[in-house]
Amino acid sequence: SVSLQILGTFMLWFGWYGFNPGSTLKISPVGYGDIAALCAVTTTLSAASASMSAMFTDTLINFRRSTGEVEYDLTMAMNGCLSGLVGITAGCSVVAPWAAVVTGIIAGWVYVMASSLLIKLRIDDAVDAIPVHLFNGIWGCLATGLFAEPVRTKLAYGSDLHVGWFYSWGRGSGDASLLLCQLAGIFFILGWTVLMMYPYFFVLNTLGMLRIDPLEERIGMDITHHKGSAYHFDSPLREDIEKYACSSMGNSQRSINHQPAEATEIQVHFDDEEDKGKLVPGPSSENPI
Repeated sequence: SVSLQILGTFMLWFGWYGFNPGSTLKISPVGYGDIAALCAVTTTLSAASASMSAMFTDTLINFRRSTGEVEYDLTMAMNGCLSGLVGITAGCSVVAPWAAVVTGIIAGWVYVMASSLLIKLRIDDAVDAIPVHLFNGIWGCLATGLFAEPVRTKLAYGSDLHVGWFYSWGRGSGDASLLLCQLAGIFFILGWTVLMMYPYFFVLNTLGMLRIDPLEERIGMDITHHKGSAYHFDSPLREDIEKYACSSMGNSQRSINHQPAEATEIQVHFDDEEDKGKLVPGPSSENPI
């Protein structure tokens, strides 16, 4: 259910306000309220800009690859939002609002590219946790090393000796100490994770416990382990798909000359009399659906 997915995304987004502003731990001492407020603002801006960045970037990519139909993938919007939340977490208390928007926009791009990379590498990540948390966690650390503002850094941590690299150049020093610290932290976390988890997964794989049986993969663990299907797979009505096909043919005439002839065909078949009225993808060696 896309509706429930969106609800879950908003629940995570709401919880992030306890995560980022709540990390100040206090609000009554002088200055703490300002820090918490800044965290709330930067968290909101980054999440919103990343959501739009990921969705519209994906829309543009698919528009150029397809026949010119504009499509909006809500999954991209939702995971883009989470990418923005992850990307701003490291620096939410030390970056300016404009930098939060930039961080979010780039986080959306990072998510889209990382998600495509996993598909090309044939890495199974059903919920795109790696693009959201690993790649954008890395970007968030780098963004802090680039955008940490002197005034806000001093307010949050009591010192502005080492700030974002861009601001260091503004001071005329080019001091990259904070950025290098962020890089060191990234490599330490990667090394620690590999050192701790590789033996664990190696043992599971050796014992044949890392993946389920291929038959169960095709059927779905919701059925084999949780006593029922979690998804509704009814096909659309035949007359609806025919109407859409006719409409799409008319709207896409401008791109027909750039597509193979068989790409404009729709092939359907019905397994039995009971399936009439519903669309079932039909086998085709030239143009499988």
